[in-house]
Amino acid sequence: MDIATIGGIGAAFVFLALGVVFAQGSFLLFFDPPSIMITVLGSLSGLTASYPLSYILGMGRIVRFAFFAPEQNSKEMIITLVSFSEKARREGLLALEDDLDELDDDFLKKGIQLVVDGTDPELVRRIMETELEYIMERHEKGKKLFEDWSLLAPAFGMIGTLMGLILMMVNLEDKSAIGPGMSTALITTLYGAIMANAVLIPLANKLEIRSNEEILLKLIMI
Repeated sequence: MDIATIGGIGAAFVFLALGVVFAQGSFLLFFDPPSIMITVLGSLSGLTASYPLSYILGMGRIVRFAFFAPEQNSKEMIITLVSFSEKARREGLLALEDDLDELDDDFLKKGIQLVVDGTDPELVRRIMETELEYIMERHEKGKKLFEDWSLLAPAFGMIGTLMGLILMMVNLEDKSAIGPGMSTALITTLYGAIMANAVLIPLANKLEIRSNEEILLKLIMI
């Protein structure tokens, strides 16, 4: 579990809440179901229209990777690879087959299996590099999903604001409704800004860091 991701996003909402408290405001003023529908569900609908449905349904797995990605320890991996090299030199490549079941990383397991099977070294490299390119492409798609959502959320927030202003202008003769109407119109923009800056952009950045860490480790393996 990544404490920084959970703590950072949680702290953002805590500080926002404290800001309301110190301003002696009411949380109910910031709760508006129509604005939630326009900003959250509207931006999600736009995202769904932009990507295959399988991408949207797989968002939970992508988010889990940001919060619960396995720790990438390059030092331990180098020690493991050196021990494999020494064992292969002493006992031969076939001796590495005994260690395959102990490996948790499928990428490394596949590479070692290719070596044990006597595959040409250059072919092993090409196979592993192709596999790595597929992993990099998958990570890039996951990161871009949240980057695009971080653009759509403020945009739909602005759309909600414009809708609110139009509805307010219709009832312009009722001066008592101008203040509440303006407040409601601005809430959608607030929702979009919070979604983008407190959740979506941080998740996209963390996914990029996770991806770079994993790619570096797999390059070491290759």
